[in-house]
Amino acid sequence: MLTVPLQINGKDVFTSKTIDVTNPSTGQVIHKASSAGVTETIQAVEAAEAAFPAWAELPFDQKRNIFLKAADILERRTEEVGKWEEEEAGATTFYASGFDVPTAVSGLREVAGKISLLHGTVPCLSDPTRSAMVLKEPFGAILAIAPWNATFILGFRSVSFAIAAGNTVVLKASEIAPRSLGVVGTVFKEAGLPDGVLNIIQSHPEDAAAVTKTSIEHPAIKKINFTGSTAVGRIIAKTAGENLKPVLMELGGKAPAIVLDDADLSLAAQGCALGAFMHTGQICMSTERILVQESVSEKFAEELVSAIEMMFPSGGDALVNVSSAGVVKNKKLLKDAKEKGANMIFGDINAEEAAPERMRPVVVKGVKKSMDLYYAESFGPTVSFIEVENEQEAIKIANDTEYGLSSSIYTKDLARGLKIAKKIESGAVHINSMSVHDEPALPHGGVKSSGWGRFGAPGMEEWVKTKTITYKN
Repeated sequence: MLTVPLQINGKDVFTSKTIDVTNPSTGQVIHKASSAGVTETIQAVEAAEAAFPAWAELPFDQKRNIFLKAADILERRTEEVGKWEEEEAGATTFYASGFDVPTAVSGLREVAGKISLLHGTVPCLSDPTRSAMVLKEPFGAILAIAPWNATFILGFRSVSFAIAAGNTVVLKASEIAPRSLGVVGTVFKEAGLPDGVLNIIQSHPEDAAAVTKTSIEHPAIKKINFTGSTAVGRIIAKTAGENLKPVLMELGGKAPAIVLDDADLSLAAQGCALGAFMHTGQICMSTERILVQESVSEKFAEELVSAIEMMFPSGGDALVNVSSAGVVKNKKLLKDAKEKGANMIFGDINAEEAAPERMRPVVVKGVKKSMDLYYAESFGPTVSFIEVENEQEAIKIANDTEYGLSSSIYTKDLARGLKIAKKIESGAVHINSMSVHDEPALPHGGVKSSGWGRFGAPGMEEWVKTKTITYKN
């Protein structure tokens, strides 16, 4: 059986302790993965530290060429590596090869074009006999922690901007999808990235806390980026804060989609259906709440049901969650809502599926504050359908959450949409488009408990520190 190695200092490293990697579609172990302990973690960090001086000084055009070659390699392997994501994360072909890999390819090319644009300034001083330079320099070794639910977008994003700015990286990959996340390392290696610049480890869940703590506390690690749950993000932020290290975080979400009375209801229904149920709703930007004006509620509900049935036919396979725990969580939230007065306008929470990891889309109407589903991130194929009287009530409910990552507004009146968008507490607002939107040319991140800092090409500044030099003329 295949064993996925660690990637440390340009070499495949196998360990005696391994992780069973399961296909959530079948429940079968498909391969194993080497599990890093504290020793391997320190080796990875030390390799990144040793590689930093030479990589930081490498001319930008040579860095750019590596990124462009990496993009070509990943694009050529789209179908192959997409299949790995389908096997490990239960992704559909549409999501893996049609969305995740192509977006990652685009991101690599976007970063390649930005490498030469990092620059400092020469400000004027009050003393005319002195001058100054403000330089932008890489931090050093960076710790990146990436999840399983968009292995290529999030995996490459977690390392590419940092590397492009001259840093080196240790990527702690999710043990759920180590083979597809390992592609980040193999693609860059084939493209000519020097040994040690990128190191990839994964660890058994029972060792995760020790490995993460060791990484963050190591003196060579200068900054951390993390994409994952808010609960884990708080732990990482606390540890980083105790060690006075900056962190960039993209955490959970409770994305609202506001459907106004002048919206194109067919367009809105398609956007809400795809935004809620693509990749089984296991995306931090997934639409979790649909806020519909009462005057169009009944008509929109019909359009939404039609859109769901078209995109996710009831006669086909149930959507696949990465674990049975996700299904249990969603059904518990739905049961609580139903017991407190909500009703299902699509789906059956008691449906029996072929496997415990499977669950079909559910739309629940009448969700109130007293229900757990009102505030909890379902991170599954569950969406709340909430009627609102007017746009003011829609804004109030949209902001009534600890999260603020992404959101949508559907209206034919752009001025009206922009006015509402400015009042939404969210890192991104998409007018007449679904809440799931991650484009490499745009800054990406959240507010409130959805994190801070920004990924994306404009976020290249996240990966450099400022140094001021003054001198006598």
